[in-house]
Amino acid sequence: MSRVANPFGLPKSDEVHYNPYVLPKKCRRILLLPDIHVPYHNIPALTAALQYGLDEGADTILINGDFLDCYSISSFEKDPRNRGFSEELNMGREILSTIRDLFPKAHLVYQLGNHEDRYERFMKAKAPELLGIEEFEMNNLLWADRFRMDVVRDKRYIQAGNLTIMHGHEMGGGGSSSPARALYNKTKTQAICGHHHQSGEHTERNMRGDTVTCWTMGCLSELTPMYRPINKYNHGFGFVLLKKNGDFTVINKRIVDGVVI
Repeated sequence: MSRVANPFGLPKSDEVHYNPYVLPKKCRRILLLPDIHVPYHNIPALTAALQYGLDEGADTILINGDFLDCYSISSFEKDPRNRGFSEELNMGREILSTIRDLFPKAHLVYQLGNHEDRYERFMKAKAPELLGIEEFEMNNLLWADRFRMDVVRDKRYIQAGNLTIMHGHEMGGGGSSSPARALYNKTKTQAICGHHHQSGEHTERNMRGDTVTCWTMGCLSELTPMYRPINKYNHGFGFVLLKKNGDFTVINKRIVDGVVI
């Protein structure tokens, strides 16, 4: 007898399935660009990361969340003298255009972070009538089609072989003085993220003898933002070498005074 999916006639569910974005098999040399925070990007740091990608022959550019700061539409108290959202968005498009020009054949992915989530929250609170209109979707605001860019939204993680790539806000904050250790405690799998603006690494071996490592990356934005001028932030980015069998090598780079170290 065949199994019936709903033998008791339960009401239709609104359940949605949470699936990762899986990088195509052609992606082997992945440049990770975390936390650029346009218009608060650091030009020497971003330049150094892009040049590293060029020098290392990156075939994939993965913007790892918080590319836009979305300052003016955040729920926090704002300084009206700062840039408005339209100016920030235009600057972001200009940088995306530069990235596409530098890497014309690369697979380009934009993973939304918590700062891009500010736009969704703003629309729900201030302009709910515009929700669902294609022209106001984030991927269209970012000109994703023009830049041949995939946009990963809804807090989905990215799977690159055996490595999980997250922005870092997907499971909430807190839990450890070490962001890399916190990432391990939450995922229990080999993973890398940005979000914390700190380069770090944490490794543990489980009872079966398997070694699991998690990494956090620095940022490519200003290091002393007005909301938190005293901090542990550092500039940095990631580069992943991915083999056909899913094995990988993570190169977690720091940048000091515009120089990759």
